[in-house]
Amino acid sequence: QVKLVESGGGLVQPGSSLRLSCTASGFTLDEYAVGWFRQAPGKEREGVSCITVDDGDTYFEESVKGRFTISIDNAKSTVKTVYLQMSDLKPQDTAIYYCAATRFFTGCATPWISGSWGQGTQVTVSS
Repeated sequence: QVKLVESGGGLVQPGSSLRLSCTASGFTLDEYAVGWFRQAPGKEREGVSCITVDDGDTYFEESVKGRFTISIDNAKSTVKTVYLQMSDLKPQDTAIYYCAATRFFTGCATPWISGSWGQGTQVTVSS
């Protein structure tokens, strides 16, 4: 069964850090683009950060540049996990974070029509 599973969300205070993980099962991510998208209550789902695994190119939404990084787990010969390291979190980062993988990368701004999606993990930033 092909699926993506996110983990690492939680409730943190402003200025804190979290690392989200996106792990693939049933397939490997080596020939995919992997993206992190988020959806806040009452808002559209938006792209946060993406990486094309084969060449390592990365993309970041403007509001997270300098605070978020995206990386792949190179510990094994095939890629199964992509991380989103989030630092200096702000209340406006509060959302459900979803990871997605696609072979047909069309950019990072809007959710991909073609691809696999995880179920999401909640990130809440509040004092």
